[in-house]
Amino acid sequence: MYNLLIKELKLGVSPFFFFMPLLTGALMLIPGWLYFLVILYFCFITIPNMFGGYKTQNDLIFSSMMPVTKKDIVKARVAIIVILELLHIIIAIIYGVISLRLYPNLNYIFFGPSLGFWGLCFIMLAIFNIIFITMYYKTAYKYGAATFVAIAAAILFAGGAEWLGIKNSFVFDLFKGTGADNLAIQLSILISGIAIFAIFTIIAYHIAIKRFQKVEV
Repeated sequence: MYNLLIKELKLGVSPFFFFMPLLTGALMLIPGWLYFLVILYFCFITIPNMFGGYKTQNDLIFSSMMPVTKKDIVKARVAIIVILELLHIIIAIIYGVISLRLYPNLNYIFFGPSLGFWGLCFIMLAIFNIIFITMYYKTAYKYGAATFVAIAAAILFAGGAEWLGIKNSFVFDLFKGTGADNLAIQLSILISGIAIFAIFTIIAYHIAIKRFQKVEV
């Protein structure tokens, strides 16, 4: 597993994808922007390009020739996805803290970079993972449909959340009103989001193993 992970880091993933969070995260400095897009760029750019690279390099054949199990192949690939997702969120949070310092009195139309907002981002990525990972490992080769459906679901979640944040008074107050300053509420949303992210990703991982076992390489 460790050697597979190192292979992914050195050969499977372009260094650009580790640098990209620094670029997309900087969009958090735009006052009042649609901050969900900062995390969605991982889904828009990193995933399709990374898995397109795997397909071009015949990574599936290469990995299957190594003395490793299919379970380890899935584990290493899911680990890379999670590492990149966490990198995007952590760097975006850092930029978000800077943004809050720069614009302390900004009235947000869309969600601001509160702790609760990052909890929603974790849920959005959880939805993306459980769809993309499970669909992709039906073949472990074709990524287009899986990417499209997973991105569509993530966008629907983000769009629905933003719509509720504007139209629903309870959600508005929770994220943009008095609730935004309530540390206990914001932390509970963040922790819930992280828990959902972990549960959905683990479920996706186990489904992917079962599906990959049936794939003829």
